[in-house]
Amino acid sequence: MRLARVLPAILAVFLLLGALPSQAQTAAVGPGTTGLKLPRFVSVKARAGEVNLRTGPGTRYPVEWVLMRPRWPLEVIAEYEAWRQVRARDGTTGWVHHTMLSGDRMAIVAAARIELRREPSAGAATVAMAEDGAVTELRECEGKWCLLSAAGVAGWAPRDALWGVYPDEDVK
Repeated sequence: MRLARVLPAILAVFLLLGALPSQAQTAAVGPGTTGLKLPRFVSVKARAGEVNLRTGPGTRYPVEWVLMRPRWPLEVIAEYEAWRQVRARDGTTGWVHHTMLSGDRMAIVAAARIELRREPSAGAATVAMAEDGAVTELRECEGKWCLLSAAGVAGWAPRDALWGVYPDEDVK
């Protein structure tokens, strides 16, 4: 008899809690659980192999995508415990365990074709060409130019032709 009165109250509490957004769903821009700036750029670890991109922060959430490219740059947009919500260049988002990510900076060429220059100047000699989608190591940025390296070649590229670096970000 007493259980009959308590059961509806318990059910109401569970329904109310289920209707509230989770902490992961309400993550805001600013410092995350690590204290690091949000958003920020990271990359897939070089030896990570296949990395599961999940619909939520935990192994109980289904895998929506599998990232196959090591050192691929991603943007961390939220954090929840050991999980990072990331965004890829094409806008795809999902959750990845932090152990699959690295602080190594990479960039993707986001222009049809760019010239890598010997110095950070449009008039400097061209040392290589890079196509749209090329993944490069991001070494540093000076004003409107970033120093990239790939396949043993290093050169300066216009910052605005890259995905993986913010317009006013200081990269050293």
